[in-house]
Amino acid sequence: MAALTDLTLTALKAALDKKEASAVEVAEAHLKKLDEHRALNAFITETPERAREMAKASDARRAKGEAALLEGVPLAIKDLFCTEGVQTTAGSHILEGFVPQYESTVTANLWKAGAVMVGKTNLDEFAMGSSNMTSYFGGVENPWKKRGDNRKLVPGGSSGGSAAVVAAYMVPGSTGTDTGGSIRQPAAFCGIVGLKPTYGRCSRWGVVAFASSLDQPGPFARTVEDSALLLQGMAGHDPKDSTSAPLAVPDFAAAARNTDIKGLKVGIPREYRVEGTAAEIVALWDKGIEMLRAAGAVPVEVSLPHTKYALPAYYIVAPAECSSNLARYDGVRFGLRVPGKDLIEMYQNTRGAGFGKEVRRRIMIGTYVLSAGYYDAYYKKAQQIRALIARDFKQAFEKCDVLLTPTAPTAAFAAGEKMDDPVTMYLNDMFTIPASMAGLPGISVPAGVDKDGLPLGLQIIGRSFDEETMLRAAAALEKAAAFTLRPTGY
Repeated sequence: MAALTDLTLTALKAALDKKEASAVEVAEAHLKKLDEHRALNAFITETPERAREMAKASDARRAKGEAALLEGVPLAIKDLFCTEGVQTTAGSHILEGFVPQYESTVTANLWKAGAVMVGKTNLDEFAMGSSNMTSYFGGVENPWKKRGDNRKLVPGGSSGGSAAVVAAYMVPGSTGTDTGGSIRQPAAFCGIVGLKPTYGRCSRWGVVAFASSLDQPGPFARTVEDSALLLQGMAGHDPKDSTSAPLAVPDFAAAARNTDIKGLKVGIPREYRVEGTAAEIVALWDKGIEMLRAAGAVPVEVSLPHTKYALPAYYIVAPAECSSNLARYDGVRFGLRVPGKDLIEMYQNTRGAGFGKEVRRRIMIGTYVLSAGYYDAYYKKAQQIRALIARDFKQAFEKCDVLLTPTAPTAAFAAGEKMDDPVTMYLNDMFTIPASMAGLPGISVPAGVDKDGLPLGLQIIGRSFDEETMLRAAAALEKAAAFTLRPTGY
């Protein structure tokens, strides 16, 4: 048998089921990997003792014949999910030292499914960023390197830590959140699979909020089937979240094992051929179309005319909601408090010291677009555009079953690049934001490499709550692309 850390989540689950390894042995093997690759700065808080306790409990359940869906599988959790008794920071100084007394619904579902937590992963502060360079705890390093170039690369954001730990074989799977591309873009940069479910498929209860009408938890893994299995463990209706869909959880893993896409109509949106996209990504997209055609799918050109407005509309809606959500961090109830001569000065001191530059920028934008005299001109208009974007997708899906697009306009870039130009940084999400604005599911699948040997991803977008068809198409793409590369040294 291969080393335990080399196994995919599905293979690891099979090894545990056959008792070829115990949950404790699996946990120890992965904790050793954490020690070896700590220089990536992918974790904010490691939980080795908790992992050992959870693994022992898992072995005890298995001995009684009570093994659950993810029994004994080690996972890393984005430090945006509240974990009872374990520090949850959202990558921000203002929440440093905050220890929740409750568990997020998604992580509670995973522990109920038998999973084991090895730690909390680093992220852009309050999930605001596309590089994982805005974290108060320092940037995360992508395990991949350009061929012949030793510069550190970004893992993408905001869920960069969660993507990096899977790409570096420290864990077989992890959780992330996707607001405008924060699962799919890091997955593309790190050469792994990242799945954003339909808005409402996974509960947001206990997840530190950025933009409540957009945030959606989802999984990272190294294969489509693994991501489907994790989604199965994470999803489900939650009465504590008013946006949680009261729907049964399908057998996502079974859908991912079915690669038969004969006759499946794959929409190719003409508006996604955007100036500024790397030529290699356009070529990979064209290759992806041909791979799916060869597998029996029928490519169909579709139009999403309001795509060009998605990015500016998103950067009105998301900061507006962030401005509202982050008003609760005032130094009174929890987190950082910086004293002042009166209450107002205490608020100012706390928020000034507690929030980083990118978070302050988005709060200011959001407060401005919600202010009297500007609400109708900006926020209301952005919501109207959002409705048109959703309508575009609905009309496109009358002609096709899924959409195929690039995930990101470039491969991973060097740490520190683009940081001085927030608009260029925001453009990283131009292919992922439209699906987020419409609340649709999307998955990024590694499909090739660029001239520097860096991974590139293709995105499949599905109909609302039709993750099964999306997973089937993604599995067929994965099979055709046959991406087996891994970062050197990992």
